Amino acid sequence: MTANNIDYRKISDLKAFFIHYKNHMGLFLLDMACALTVAGIDLMFPYVSKRCMEKYLPESMYKTFFTVMAVIVAAYVARSFLYFIITYWGHRMGVYMEADMRGEIFDHIETLSFHFFDRNRTGQLMSRVTTDLFEITELAHHGPEDLLISSITIIGAFIILCGIEWRLAVIVFAAVPVFVVFTVILRRKMAAASVKVKAKMAEINTTIESGFSGIRTAKAFAMEEEEIRKFRETNAQYIESKRGYYKAMAIFHGGMEFVLSIMSVLVITAGGYFIMRGSMDFIGLVTFSLYISTFLTPIRKLVAFVEQYIAGMAGFKRFLEIMRTEPEIKDAQDARELQNVSGHISIEHVSFSYERREKDPREGMVEVLKDISLDIPAGSCFAVVGPSGGGKTTLCHLIPRFYDVEEGSIKVDGMDIRQVTQHSLRKNIGIVQQDVFMFAGTIYDNIAYGDPNASYEDVVRAAKRAEIHDEIMQMPDGYQSYIGERGVMLSGGQKQRIGIARVFLKNPPIIILDEATSALDSVTEIRIQHAFNELAKGRTSVIIAHRLSTIRDADQIAVIDNNKIQEMGSHEELMARNGEYAHMVRAQRIGMTEQQIEEQ
Repeated sequence: MTANNIDYRKISDLKAFFIHYKNHMGLFLLDMACALTVAGIDLMFPYVSKRCMEKYLPESMYKTFFTVMAVIVAAYVARSFLYFIITYWGHRMGVYMEADMRGEIFDHIETLSFHFFDRNRTGQLMSRVTTDLFEITELAHHGPEDLLISSITIIGAFIILCGIEWRLAVIVFAAVPVFVVFTVILRRKMAAASVKVKAKMAEINTTIESGFSGIRTAKAFAMEEEEIRKFRETNAQYIESKRGYYKAMAIFHGGMEFVLSIMSVLVITAGGYFIMRGSMDFIGLVTFSLYISTFLTPIRKLVAFVEQYIAGMAGFKRFLEIMRTEPEIKDAQDARELQNVSGHISIEHVSFSYERREKDPREGMVEVLKDISLDIPAGSCFAVVGPSGGGKTTLCHLIPRFYDVEEGSIKVDGMDIRQVTQHSLRKNIGIVQQDVFMFAGTIYDNIAYGDPNASYEDVVRAAKRAEIHDEIMQMPDGYQSYIGERGVMLSGGQKQRIGIARVFLKNPPIIILDEATSALDSVTEIRIQHAFNELAKGRTSVIIAHRLSTIRDADQIAVIDNNKIQEMGSHEELMARNGEYAHMVRAQRIGMTEQQIEEQ
């Protein structure tokens, strides 16, 4: 279900589209009323012209003639005003609907699980939220309006034409089935081509996002030409997809223009024949010709509508693909709020595997953890070490339920985390990741992300405890200094300490440090170690450590390798056991200077 309580899985595409008019029904009805009046005015002019030529002018009713002409002028003035309303307020309604959909899809994406983001690239998601919905404005506005005006005008014109010369009307309207069949056949080709265009546009967005995000790496490796080559290749594929769409559209428009143009020829030919036979006069033929022009206008509107419908629905279908994607991690129906957390974590016989990329169907799941059991008492410091790829980070992602375990369970204070709300669980866990994400904005904004309701003094206090306050004050604008996209104006150590300050500000009962000090120099690391110790008092700390010197005082240390816990104990116990942990400690000591060893 979405924020608007629409279950897109249970309704058709068209119903899903039209349901978005509900919140803007006033503008929709105004648009339709104006369109209906415009259609009436368009039908009036040929009939009034026929009346003038048949009665008012031949009978010298000049005053009546000019009065009628004045009324027609007033009607067309009103028609112009109505078109202003249709164009301005109608487009605003379309923009509102587009914005509603964009808000819905963004809200829904925010609810999706880590698995979804593992499988979808950022650029493609950006395309779903932005460019895919661009044509929705035109379709939402012009679609119902064009259909209403065209339907009323065509039906009204047919009735009036039958009154003038029914045989000629039948000849003209015989072209309508040809138009319908031709439209149905070409619409399918254009729709398929339009979806392909959307997909290629998403690839372009992905390439651009990747190229701009990695520009520093590209320059560092002198790979600008390679990035340009990749973009040009994707751009060429987009051009090719557009060529297919425009080819189908050209056939469609060419065929429609032939059908529409041949109608005038049919009218003159058949009308001339009826005049020769004495069953029709010149006034009737002129009036009939005027109505043909009135008839052709809605036909052209229908042609434009088909194009708008194909482009708009192609984007809308991609919108629905996301909206019909369910979060893989959901709160249980009877999920409770996690409150008054002490921080006792129990990991019982947990196994977990990652799904491989869909592009490689030969391989299935990748087992990362197998039958892991741990007991982390409240307020204790628990460290996890081991080689890269051993499952350390995965284990820490399972605790806040970024992924669900395949087997076993994880409990916080005796409650299975699948039985509590995700929001309350994650509110009680603070995480500092190895790669700290910085939002484009100021230093203050990034620290305050830990608690949006915190005061300025709270933010400063958190920065001081993270040993970053002095460096912030040396910057040109202090806490209001802009840090650039992803924090590019900060060093790696500064970004991690800002991430640490966020956790200080959040002040959760459970802390997860995913190699949080890996980008810090030894001096800074030692400076903030006492801050970690202070923060850890009375809290549960789970630390993934690369530098083993940072976890010597941990209550328990687990070595994870090959999906399993190889050994576990305190630093002294593991050193005495002379196993894998002791080997890792000695290996790190080899690369240390004497001063670094003394600092330990």
